[in-house]
Amino acid sequence: MRNVSVTDMIHVLDSKTTPQDVLRAIALSGVQENAFYVLDVGDIVQKHQEWKIKMPRVEPFYAVKCNDSKLVLAVLAALGTGFDCASKAEISKVTELGVDTSRIIFANPAKMASHIRYAAANGVTTMTFDNECEIYKVKTLHPNARMVLRIRCDAAVAQCQLGMKFGCDAVTEAPRLLKLAAKLGVNVIGISFHVGSGCQDPPVFRRAISAARNLFDLGSQLGFNMHLLDIGGGYPGNRGSSIDKIADVVNAALDEFFPLTMGVSVIAEPGRFYVASAYTLATLVHSKRDTMYYINDGVYGSFNCILYDHAVVNPIPLVNKPGKLQESSVWGPTCDGLDQVVTSVMLPSLDVGDWLVFEDMGAYTLPVASTFNGFPVPKVHAVISEDLWNSLKNLLPLTEDHFTLQNNNWESIWDMPSPPLSSSPPSPSSYMYELIA
Repeated sequence: MRNVSVTDMIHVLDSKTTPQDVLRAIALSGVQENAFYVLDVGDIVQKHQEWKIKMPRVEPFYAVKCNDSKLVLAVLAALGTGFDCASKAEISKVTELGVDTSRIIFANPAKMASHIRYAAANGVTTMTFDNECEIYKVKTLHPNARMVLRIRCDAAVAQCQLGMKFGCDAVTEAPRLLKLAAKLGVNVIGISFHVGSGCQDPPVFRRAISAARNLFDLGSQLGFNMHLLDIGGGYPGNRGSSIDKIADVVNAALDEFFPLTMGVSVIAEPGRFYVASAYTLATLVHSKRDTMYYINDGVYGSFNCILYDHAVVNPIPLVNKPGKLQESSVWGPTCDGLDQVVTSVMLPSLDVGDWLVFEDMGAYTLPVASTFNGFPVPKVHAVISEDLWNSLKNLLPLTEDHFTLQNNNWESIWDMPSPPLSSSPPSPSSYMYELIA
Protein backbone atom coordinates (compact mmCIF):
# COMPACT_ATOMS: atom_id res chain seq x y z
CA MET A 1 0.00 0.00 0.00
CA ARG A 2 1.32 3.42 -0.98
CA ASN A 3 2.18 6.00 1.67
CA VAL A 4 1.85 8.88 -0.80
CA SER A 5 -1.44 10.41 -1.93
CA VAL A 6 -2.31 10.47 -5.62
CA THR A 7 -1.89 14.25 -5.70
CA ASP A 8 1.75 13.88 -4.62
CA MET A 9 2.64 11.16 -7.12
CA ILE A 10 4.84 11.57 -10.18
CA HIS A 11 3.96 9.73 -13.38
CA VAL A 12 6.99 8.17 -15.08
CA LEU A 13 6.86 8.68 -18.85
CA ASP A 14 8.27 6.30 -21.40
CA SER A 15 10.90 7.55 -23.83
CA LYS A 16 8.31 8.33 -26.51
CA THR A 17 6.06 10.52 -24.33
CA THR A 18 6.66 14.17 -23.42
CA PRO A 19 4.91 16.42 -20.88
CA GLN A 20 3.22 18.15 -23.82
CA ASP A 21 1.85 14.79 -24.98
CA VAL A 22 0.32 14.28 -21.54
CA LEU A 23 -1.28 17.72 -21.57
CA ARG A 24 -2.78 17.10 -25.01
CA ALA A 25 -4.02 13.65 -24.05
CA ILE A 26 -5.87 14.94 -21.00
CA ALA A 27 -7.27 18.04 -22.73
CA LEU A 28 -8.38 16.24 -25.89
CA SER A 29 -9.95 13.28 -24.10
CA GLY A 30 -13.40 14.80 -24.56
CA VAL A 31 -14.31 14.35 -20.88
CA GLN A 32 -12.04 16.92 -19.22
CA GLU A 33 -13.86 20.15 -18.30
CA ASN A 34 -11.76 21.59 -15.46
CA ALA A 35 -8.52 23.49 -15.88
CA PHE A 36 -5.42 21.49 -14.96
CA TYR A 37 -1.64 21.73 -14.76
CA VAL A 38 1.12 19.51 -16.03
CA LEU A 39 4.23 19.74 -13.86
CA ASP A 40 7.49 18.72 -15.52
CA VAL A 41 9.68 17.61 -12.60
CA GLY A 42 12.62 17.38 -14.98
CA ASP A 43 12.46 21.13 -15.48
CA ILE A 44 13.05 21.67 -11.75
CA VAL A 45 16.00 19.27 -11.79
CA GLN A 46 17.48 21.07 -14.79
CA LYS A 47 17.14 24.43 -13.03
CA HIS A 48 18.97 23.08 -9.99
CA GLN A 49 21.81 21.79 -12.15
CA GLU A 50 22.00 25.17 -13.90
CA TRP A 51 22.17 27.02 -10.56
CA LYS A 52 24.97 24.82 -9.24
CA ILE A 53 27.02 25.34 -12.39
CA LYS A 54 26.51 29.09 -12.74
CA MET A 55 26.75 30.13 -9.07
CA PRO A 56 28.78 27.39 -7.40
CA ARG A 57 29.52 29.40 -4.24
CA VAL A 58 25.86 30.19 -3.56
CA GLU A 59 23.72 27.58 -1.82
CA PRO A 60 20.05 27.85 -2.90
CA PHE A 61 17.46 28.10 -0.11
CA TYR A 62 14.18 27.76 -2.02
CA ALA A 63 11.53 30.40 -1.20
CA VAL A 64 8.63 28.22 -0.06
CA LYS A 65 6.06 31.00 -0.51
CA CYS A 66 6.58 30.90 -4.29
CA ASN A 67 5.03 27.44 -4.63
CA ASP A 68 4.52 25.39 -1.48
CA SER A 69 3.46 22.15 -3.19
CA LYS A 70 4.47 19.24 -0.99
CA LEU A 71 5.73 17.44 -4.08
CA VAL A 72 7.88 20.38 -5.18
CA LEU A 73 9.34 20.67 -1.67
CA ALA A 74 10.10 16.94 -1.62
CA VAL A 75 11.89 17.11 -4.98
CA LEU A 76 13.97 20.10 -3.87
CA ALA A 77 14.77 18.46 -0.55
CA ALA A 78 15.97 15.39 -2.45
CA LEU A 79 18.19 17.63 -4.57
CA GLY A 80 19.72 19.08 -1.40
CA THR A 81 18.46 22.66 -1.41
CA GLY A 82 17.82 24.65 1.73
CA PHE A 83 14.53 26.44 2.37
CA ASP A 84 13.51 30.03 3.01
CA CYS A 85 10.43 29.90 5.25
CA ALA A 86 8.27 32.88 6.22
CA SER A 87 5.94 31.35 8.83
CA LYS A 88 5.54 28.46 11.23
CA ALA A 89 3.27 26.70 8.71
CA GLU A 90 6.02 26.81 6.08
CA ILE A 91 8.59 25.62 8.62
CA SER A 92 6.26 22.74 9.50
CA LYS A 93 5.82 21.75 5.84
CA VAL A 94 9.56 21.54 5.35
CA THR A 95 10.49 19.81 8.61
CA GLU A 96 7.75 17.20 8.07
CA LEU A 97 9.78 16.08 5.05
CA GLY A 98 12.72 15.37 7.33
CA VAL A 99 14.73 18.43 6.32
CA ASP A 100 17.33 19.33 8.93
CA THR A 101 16.72 22.73 10.55
CA SER A 102 20.24 23.81 9.54
CA ARG A 103 18.83 23.97 6.00
CA ILE A 104 16.11 26.46 6.97
CA ILE A 105 16.27 30.23 7.29
CA PHE A 106 13.24 31.95 8.84
CA ALA A 107 13.49 34.86 6.42
CA ASN A 108 10.66 37.09 7.60
CA PRO A 109 11.97 40.29 9.24
CA ALA A 110 8.68 40.92 11.07
CA LYS A 111 7.59 37.70 12.80
CA MET A 112 4.63 37.00 15.07
CA ALA A 113 5.54 36.01 18.62
CA SER A 114 3.98 32.55 18.34
CA HIS A 115 5.98 31.89 15.18
CA ILE A 116 9.23 32.82 16.91
CA ARG A 117 8.33 30.47 19.76
CA TYR A 118 7.55 27.73 17.24
CA ALA A 119 10.93 28.22 15.56
CA ALA A 120 12.67 28.04 18.94
CA ALA A 121 10.79 24.88 19.95
CA ASN A 122 11.63 23.16 16.67
CA GLY A 123 15.30 24.06 16.46
CA VAL A 124 15.13 26.70 13.73
CA THR A 125 17.74 29.22 14.80
CA THR A 126 18.66 31.26 11.72
CA MET A 127 16.30 34.18 11.08
CA THR A 128 16.27 37.70 9.71
CA PHE A 129 15.48 41.11 11.23
CA ASP A 130 15.49 44.74 10.10
CA ASN A 131 14.15 46.70 13.09
CA GLU A 132 14.52 47.32 16.82
CA CYS A 133 11.22 45.65 17.73
CA GLU A 134 12.43 42.32 16.30
CA ILE A 135 15.65 42.46 18.32
CA TYR A 136 13.72 42.82 21.58
CA LYS A 137 11.24 40.06 20.60
CA VAL A 138 13.97 37.62 19.74
CA LYS A 139 15.96 38.48 22.85
CA THR A 140 12.93 37.48 24.94
CA LEU A 141 11.43 34.62 22.91
CA HIS A 142 14.40 32.96 21.20
CA PRO A 143 17.66 33.95 22.92
CA ASN A 144 19.61 31.26 21.05
CA ALA A 145 18.64 32.64 17.65
CA ARG A 146 21.32 33.40 15.06
CA MET A 147 20.22 36.67 13.49
CA VAL A 148 20.82 37.97 9.98
CA LEU A 149 20.35 41.71 9.44
CA ARG A 150 18.38 42.51 6.27
CA ILE A 151 19.37 45.70 4.46
CA ARG A 152 17.57 47.48 1.65
CA CYS A 153 19.05 47.67 -1.83
CA ASP A 154 16.37 47.95 -4.52
CA ALA A 155 16.72 46.98 -8.16
CA ALA A 156 15.87 49.75 -10.60
CA VAL A 157 13.63 47.29 -12.46
CA ALA A 158 11.92 44.32 -10.77
CA GLN A 159 8.64 42.47 -11.20
CA CYS A 160 7.81 43.02 -7.51
CA GLN A 161 9.59 45.61 -5.37
CA LEU A 162 10.04 44.62 -1.72
CA GLY A 163 12.15 47.43 -0.28
CA MET A 164 9.20 49.58 0.68
CA LYS A 165 8.24 46.92 3.24
CA PHE A 166 11.45 45.21 4.34
CA GLY A 167 15.11 46.09 4.73
CA CYS A 168 16.82 48.78 6.79
CA ASP A 169 19.04 51.51 5.35
CA ALA A 170 22.57 50.11 5.14
CA VAL A 171 24.22 53.41 6.08
CA THR A 172 21.95 55.08 8.63
CA GLU A 173 19.96 52.28 10.28
CA ALA A 174 22.03 49.11 10.04
CA PRO A 175 24.96 50.29 12.22
CA ARG A 176 22.56 51.37 14.94
CA LEU A 177 20.77 48.00 14.90
CA LEU A 178 24.05 46.09 15.04
CA LYS A 179 25.15 48.13 18.05
CA LEU A 180 21.83 47.54 19.80
CA ALA A 181 22.06 43.80 19.16
CA ALA A 182 25.58 43.78 20.60
CA LYS A 183 24.43 45.69 23.69
CA LEU A 184 21.55 43.23 24.29
CA GLY A 185 23.63 40.15 23.60
CA VAL A 186 21.64 39.09 20.54
CA ASN A 187 23.80 36.96 18.24
CA VAL A 188 24.18 38.41 14.73
CA ILE A 189 25.90 36.13 12.23
CA GLY A 190 25.46 37.89 8.92
CA ILE A 191 23.76 40.21 6.45
CA SER A 192 20.94 39.62 3.96
CA PHE A 193 19.20 41.61 1.25
CA HIS A 194 16.52 41.13 -1.40
CA VAL A 195 16.80 43.31 -4.50
CA GLY A 196 13.21 42.58 -5.63
CA SER A 197 11.43 39.63 -7.18
CA GLY A 198 12.05 39.10 -10.89
CA CYS A 199 15.07 41.41 -10.98
CA GLN A 200 16.04 42.97 -14.31
CA ASP A 201 18.89 45.06 -12.93
CA PRO A 202 21.89 42.69 -12.45
CA PRO A 203 24.35 45.42 -11.28
CA VAL A 204 22.23 45.92 -8.14
CA PHE A 205 23.70 42.71 -6.74
CA ARG A 206 27.19 44.25 -6.70
CA ARG A 207 25.95 47.33 -4.87
CA ALA A 208 24.20 45.16 -2.28
CA ILE A 209 27.17 42.81 -1.79
CA SER A 210 29.48 45.79 -1.37
CA ALA A 211 27.20 47.30 1.28
CA ALA A 212 27.02 43.94 3.04
CA ARG A 213 30.82 43.76 3.25
CA ASN A 214 30.98 47.12 5.05
CA LEU A 215 28.51 45.83 7.63
CA PHE A 216 30.42 42.54 7.98
CA ASP A 217 33.45 44.60 8.98
CA LEU A 218 31.43 46.64 11.49
CA GLY A 219 29.85 43.51 12.92
CA SER A 220 33.25 41.92 13.41
CA GLN A 221 34.45 45.06 15.22
CA LEU A 222 31.46 44.74 17.54
CA GLY A 223 32.45 41.19 18.41
CA PHE A 224 30.05 39.23 16.19
CA ASN A 225 31.19 36.13 14.30
CA MET A 226 29.97 37.28 10.90
CA HIS A 227 29.94 34.28 8.58
CA LEU A 228 26.67 34.20 6.57
CA LEU A 229 25.74 36.29 3.53
CA ASP A 230 22.21 35.87 2.15
CA ILE A 231 21.85 37.45 -1.30
CA GLY A 232 18.07 36.93 -1.39
CA GLY A 233 15.89 36.32 -4.43
CA GLY A 234 15.13 38.03 -7.72
CA TYR A 235 16.17 35.37 -10.23
CA PRO A 236 13.95 34.99 -13.32
CA GLY A 237 12.54 31.58 -14.16
CA ASN A 238 10.32 31.87 -17.24
CA ARG A 239 11.17 30.03 -20.43
CA GLY A 240 13.73 31.96 -22.42
CA SER A 241 14.98 33.90 -19.40
CA SER A 242 18.51 33.57 -18.05
CA ILE A 243 20.41 34.11 -14.82
CA ASP A 244 23.70 34.44 -16.69
CA LYS A 245 24.09 38.21 -16.23
CA ILE A 246 23.13 38.05 -12.56
CA ALA A 247 25.51 35.13 -12.03
CA ASP A 248 28.37 37.04 -13.65
CA VAL A 249 27.79 40.04 -11.37
CA VAL A 250 27.34 37.93 -8.23
CA ASN A 251 30.41 35.75 -8.84
CA ALA A 252 32.64 38.75 -9.52
CA ALA A 253 31.32 40.68 -6.50
CA LEU A 254 31.80 37.70 -4.18
CA ASP A 255 35.39 37.31 -5.37
CA GLU A 256 35.99 41.03 -4.75
CA PHE A 257 34.23 41.57 -1.43
CA PHE A 258 34.01 38.06 0.08
CA PRO A 259 37.01 36.06 -1.14
CA LEU A 260 37.09 32.39 -0.26
CA THR A 261 39.77 33.06 2.35
CA MET A 262 37.14 34.81 4.51
CA GLY A 263 35.31 31.53 5.00
CA VAL A 264 31.88 33.16 4.55
CA SER A 265 28.93 30.93 3.63
CA VAL A 266 26.74 32.39 0.88
CA ILE A 267 23.10 31.48 0.37
CA ALA A 268 20.28 32.81 -1.80
CA GLU A 269 16.48 32.57 -1.83
CA PRO A 270 15.42 31.63 -5.39
CA GLY A 271 11.74 30.94 -5.89
CA ARG A 272 10.39 31.56 -9.37
CA PHE A 273 13.72 30.47 -10.86
CA TYR A 274 13.03 26.90 -9.78
CA VAL A 275 9.34 26.49 -10.52
CA ALA A 276 8.01 29.08 -12.99
CA SER A 277 8.66 27.19 -16.22
CA ALA A 278 7.96 23.75 -14.73
CA TYR A 279 4.19 24.31 -14.68
CA THR A 280 1.96 24.59 -17.74
CA LEU A 281 -1.74 25.38 -17.32
CA ALA A 282 -4.46 24.14 -19.68
CA THR A 283 -7.80 25.99 -19.68
CA LEU A 284 -11.03 25.27 -21.53
CA VAL A 285 -13.04 27.82 -23.48
CA HIS A 286 -16.48 27.12 -22.03
CA SER A 287 -18.32 30.17 -23.38
CA LYS A 288 -17.80 32.97 -25.88
CA ARG A 289 -19.31 36.23 -27.03
CA ASP A 290 -17.86 37.37 -30.34
CA THR A 291 -14.14 37.58 -29.53
CA MET A 292 -14.61 37.51 -25.78
CA TYR A 293 -13.60 34.07 -24.53
CA TYR A 294 -14.52 32.71 -21.09
CA ILE A 295 -12.19 30.06 -19.63
CA ASN A 296 -12.43 27.87 -16.54
CA ASP A 297 -9.70 29.57 -14.49
CA GLY A 298 -9.26 33.22 -13.64
CA VAL A 299 -7.81 35.88 -11.36
CA TYR A 300 -9.41 34.31 -8.27
CA GLY A 301 -7.66 31.07 -9.16
CA SER A 302 -4.32 30.57 -10.91
CA PHE A 303 -4.30 34.01 -12.51
CA ASN A 304 -4.16 35.82 -9.18
CA CYS A 305 -0.54 36.26 -10.31
CA ILE A 306 -1.79 39.04 -12.59
CA LEU A 307 -3.00 41.04 -9.59
CA TYR A 308 -0.40 40.11 -6.98
CA ASP A 309 2.72 39.25 -8.97
CA HIS A 310 2.35 41.70 -11.89
CA ALA A 311 2.47 38.74 -14.26
CA VAL A 312 1.75 39.06 -17.97
CA VAL A 313 0.29 35.84 -19.38
CA ASN A 314 0.06 34.66 -22.97
CA PRO A 315 -2.71 32.30 -24.15
CA ILE A 316 -1.65 29.72 -26.75
CA PRO A 317 -4.28 27.67 -28.58
CA LEU A 318 -3.61 23.98 -27.95
CA VAL A 319 -4.64 23.11 -31.51
CA ASN A 320 -3.72 25.29 -34.47
CA LYS A 321 -6.81 27.02 -35.81
CA PRO A 322 -7.06 28.27 -39.39
CA GLY A 323 -8.18 31.77 -40.24
CA LYS A 324 -7.25 35.36 -39.57
CA LEU A 325 -6.10 36.47 -36.13
CA GLN A 326 -8.50 38.80 -34.34
CA GLU A 327 -8.10 41.12 -31.39
CA SER A 328 -9.60 39.17 -28.50
CA SER A 329 -9.98 39.18 -24.74
CA VAL A 330 -9.91 36.29 -22.25
CA TRP A 331 -12.02 36.18 -19.09
CA GLY A 332 -12.20 33.97 -16.03
CA PRO A 333 -15.26 31.94 -14.95
CA THR A 334 -16.52 33.98 -11.99
CA CYS A 335 -19.28 36.58 -11.97
CA ASP A 336 -16.88 39.41 -11.10
CA GLY A 337 -16.04 41.95 -13.79
CA LEU A 338 -12.51 42.12 -12.38
CA ASP A 339 -11.96 38.55 -13.51
CA GLN A 340 -10.18 39.36 -16.78
CA VAL A 341 -7.15 37.27 -17.70
CA VAL A 342 -6.03 39.05 -20.88
CA THR A 343 -7.28 42.45 -22.01
CA SER A 344 -6.14 42.31 -25.62
CA VAL A 345 -4.50 39.50 -27.54
CA MET A 346 -4.48 38.36 -31.16
CA LEU A 347 -6.14 34.94 -31.45
CA PRO A 348 -7.77 32.89 -34.19
CA SER A 349 -11.51 32.40 -33.96
CA LEU A 350 -12.07 29.92 -31.12
CA ASP A 351 -14.97 27.60 -30.43
CA VAL A 352 -16.50 26.40 -27.19
CA GLY A 353 -14.52 23.29 -26.29
CA ASP A 354 -11.18 24.65 -27.51
CA TRP A 355 -8.24 24.76 -25.08
CA LEU A 356 -5.89 27.64 -24.30
CA VAL A 357 -2.51 26.82 -22.79
CA PHE A 358 -0.50 29.12 -20.53
CA GLU A 359 3.20 28.46 -19.96
CA ASP A 360 5.37 29.64 -17.03
CA MET A 361 2.61 29.26 -14.45
CA GLY A 362 4.52 27.71 -11.54
CA ALA A 363 5.38 30.81 -9.51
CA TYR A 364 2.99 32.66 -7.18
CA THR A 365 -0.13 31.04 -8.66
CA LEU A 366 -1.45 27.99 -6.78
CA PRO A 367 -0.47 29.11 -3.23
CA VAL A 368 -2.82 32.10 -3.54
CA ALA A 369 -5.60 30.48 -5.59
CA SER A 370 -9.12 30.37 -4.11
CA THR A 371 -12.38 28.61 -4.92
CA PHE A 372 -14.36 31.85 -5.19
CA ASN A 373 -17.80 31.32 -6.76
CA GLY A 374 -17.30 27.58 -6.26
CA PHE A 375 -14.78 27.07 -9.06
CA PRO A 376 -12.12 24.48 -8.18
CA VAL A 377 -8.39 25.05 -7.99
CA PRO A 378 -6.82 23.16 -10.93
CA LYS A 379 -5.29 19.76 -10.26
CA VAL A 380 -1.59 19.22 -10.92
CA HIS A 381 -0.37 16.20 -12.88
CA ALA A 382 3.35 15.67 -12.27
CA VAL A 383 5.47 13.81 -14.81
CA ILE A 384 9.10 12.78 -15.12
CA SER A 385 11.27 10.99 -17.66
CA GLU A 386 12.38 7.45 -16.94
CA ASP A 387 16.06 8.49 -16.79
CA LEU A 388 15.41 11.11 -14.12
CA TRP A 389 13.15 8.74 -12.22
CA ASN A 390 16.08 6.35 -11.87
CA SER A 391 18.19 9.22 -10.52
CA LEU A 392 15.67 10.52 -7.98
CA LYS A 393 13.73 7.52 -6.73
CA ASN A 394 16.19 6.70 -3.94
CA LEU A 395 16.90 10.25 -2.78
CA LEU A 396 14.99 10.93 0.44
CA PRO A 397 12.43 12.22 1.12
CA LEU A 398 11.41 10.79 -2.28
CA THR A 399 10.70 7.07 -2.31
CA GLU A 400 9.41 4.51 -4.79
CA ASP A 401 5.90 5.35 -3.56
CA HIS A 402 6.16 8.83 -5.12
CA PHE A 403 6.41 7.34 -8.62
CA THR A 404 3.97 5.40 -10.73
CA LEU A 405 4.43 3.61 -14.04
CA GLN A 406 1.08 3.24 -15.73
CA ASN A 407 2.10 2.76 -19.36
CA ASN A 408 0.25 5.97 -20.15
CA ASN A 409 -2.96 4.66 -18.64
CA TRP A 410 -4.20 8.03 -17.40
CA GLU A 411 -7.36 6.56 -15.91
CA SER A 412 -5.69 4.76 -13.01
CA ILE A 413 -3.95 7.86 -11.70
CA TRP A 414 -6.13 10.72 -12.88
CA ASP A 415 -9.60 9.19 -12.75
CA MET A 416 -10.40 9.61 -16.40
CA PRO A 417 -10.70 7.28 -19.41
CA SER A 418 -7.49 6.39 -21.18
CA PRO A 419 -7.34 8.57 -24.34
CA PRO A 420 -5.20 8.03 -27.41
CA LEU A 421 -2.42 10.57 -27.98
CA SER A 422 -4.39 12.12 -30.81
CA SER A 423 -3.93 15.52 -32.39
CA SER A 424 -7.61 15.67 -33.33
CA PRO A 425 -9.74 17.57 -30.80
CA PRO A 426 -13.34 16.67 -30.09
CA SER A 427 -15.68 18.72 -32.25
CA PRO A 428 -17.50 21.62 -30.57
CA SER A 429 -20.80 19.97 -31.36
CA SER A 430 -19.90 16.73 -29.57
CA TYR A 431 -18.63 18.70 -26.57
CA MET A 432 -21.88 20.70 -26.43
CA TYR A 433 -23.89 17.47 -26.63
CA GLU A 434 -22.01 16.10 -23.60
CA LEU A 435 -22.73 19.29 -21.67
CA ILE A 436 -26.43 19.18 -22.47
CA ALA A 437 -26.71 15.43 -21.92
